[in-house]
Amino acid sequence: MDSFDLRLPALRAAYRAGRTTPRALIAALRERAATLNPEYRLFIHLLSDAEIEPYLAALDSADIDSLPLYGVPFALKDNIDLAGVPTTAACPAFAYTPRESATLAAQLIALGAVPIGKTNLDQFATGLNGTRSPYGKCRNSVHPDYPSGGSSAGSSLAVALGVASFALGTDTAGSGRVPAALNNLVGTKGTKGLLSTAGVVPACRTLDCVTYFTATASEASELLALTARHDPADAYSRANPQWNDASAFGAVQRFRFGVPAQLEFAGCDESPALFAQARAALEAIGGEAVEIDFAPFVEAARLLYDGPWVAERYSVAGALVESQPDAVLPVIRDVLAKAPGATAVDAFRSQYRLQALKQRCDAALAQLDCVLTPSIPRPVTLAELERDPIGANSLLGHYTNFMNLLDYAAVATPAGFMRNGLPWGVTLFGRAFTDQYLLSVADALHRKLAVPLIGGAHDDGSARARKARHDGMKLVVCGAHLDGLALNGQLRARGARLVEATTSAPRYRLYALAAGPTQRPGMMRDAANGAAIAVEVWELPSAELGSFLAGIDAPLALGKVELADGRWETGFVCEAYGLKGATDITGYGGWRAWLQHLEHERMKATTA
Repeated sequence: MDSFDLRLPALRAAYRAGRTTPRALIAALRERAATLNPEYRLFIHLLSDAEIEPYLAALDSADIDSLPLYGVPFALKDNIDLAGVPTTAACPAFAYTPRESATLAAQLIALGAVPIGKTNLDQFATGLNGTRSPYGKCRNSVHPDYPSGGSSAGSSLAVALGVASFALGTDTAGSGRVPAALNNLVGTKGTKGLLSTAGVVPACRTLDCVTYFTATASEASELLALTARHDPADAYSRANPQWNDASAFGAVQRFRFGVPAQLEFAGCDESPALFAQARAALEAIGGEAVEIDFAPFVEAARLLYDGPWVAERYSVAGALVESQPDAVLPVIRDVLAKAPGATAVDAFRSQYRLQALKQRCDAALAQLDCVLTPSIPRPVTLAELERDPIGANSLLGHYTNFMNLLDYAAVATPAGFMRNGLPWGVTLFGRAFTDQYLLSVADALHRKLAVPLIGGAHDDGSARARKARHDGMKLVVCGAHLDGLALNGQLRARGARLVEATTSAPRYRLYALAAGPTQRPGMMRDAANGAAIAVEVWELPSAELGSFLAGIDAPLALGKVELADGRWETGFVCEAYGLKGATDITGYGGWRAWLQHLEHERMKATTA
């Protein structure tokens, strides 16, 4: 069992080949978990034989091909409800036993997954280190002198120590990313509302996200695609747009990624080199690095605990703090201490400041496909947390605390190891609903760096025949929509940006069309007698595509255009009937050159 590969594709193959069964596998995993628990304190509650039997019995008559997650063992952070099992939020005095499972847990069970236990966490999900629990401190999966990271401590350990294929955590300030970085895992913090939080004990209700811990980004992509559904039971649930569905996960090509101009490593002499290595790997797979001002992101991060949002946490635990103060850990009481003094005026002033910061941060992201940061400035030891539990914990949130306040999606991915063997990671983040694209970039980076995986070796990515996509659509223009020309304003008004000037493959002919209110060309493919035509590639927000399409007049249409480097992108093409009376201008090499020719002829006629 120590070497069993629990990754989703490997587990499916093992079941199909008859090498194991859900009953045999999960019995062995529970035994392993019970053996590990005294040292790592990863579980608050391991399901008993009686508790787990209904899930296994449901699989006895099920067809493996009818259930995408047939027999897949998973763990749940103990602030996520599982029917009939106590939810504690790592506070025994707070515990209750739910009659129904959280929406997401119920979804996963319906897909064939089997819960094996409720995992340990920083009490009330308040912390990033994994040591703030009356059920024991969670140590790192690799190095005994370091914490697991939190607050989703036990969930990260369940995957890292090989007792679950994946685990559910939550993330308000970094709780699904910090533990991933410290335990060689992918931690997916989806867009707010993408995964239902119904049945989750709130930390900050307006900010909370449920997260996935997996060995690979491709597994997270699959899980996200299966469970990203609007939930009427969750007032903060949001519908997933089409551009962020399963088909958006694929191979990345050219992209622009931001890197902070102000990097913070808190004196660490190893983290800078590891980050530089990750940046170089992204560049090697087609990325162009762009430095961005990181100051507004950091200022937004400080609002989470220095601002009135701590009062939102108090709305959950405050009554218990007031009635039974000893039931809440002293460090949690210290974090929440200033919450009762927060006023509505403070809340509105902070919201105004946050909105101003978001405008600046959104403007930076508008020109990028994603941003790369370290997941943490540097690791902190258990000894440091003992000496300074609040300061050392706060350091871990430097690159994470702003994410949900600003409504961004994020993926933490392994990026190497420190000299002492401790895992180290980076985070990719981007605009809301670019989750599958971020996972695509994380997947490519993970494989490029060849960081060893939990469970087995990397695949080569060759199966990713699709191109990754996000909330922007590439558009090839060859005529009046070129930069500065008559119809270019139609693109800019919709937030489009110029990606590159290039040429088509040498398989097209260009014509000046005879009719229309604006002079326009028509480009048609002619593989035998074509030439390379000057074009531009723009990126248009997907949400604006419909109105743009409505404004395209016949005989022009959008189709697929082959570029000089062999890429195929969506672009302007012309229907054959539109060439009646048109002039073949292929020899000029592009529309600008043709317009320059016309101007030259006009000037000649004027001076004649």
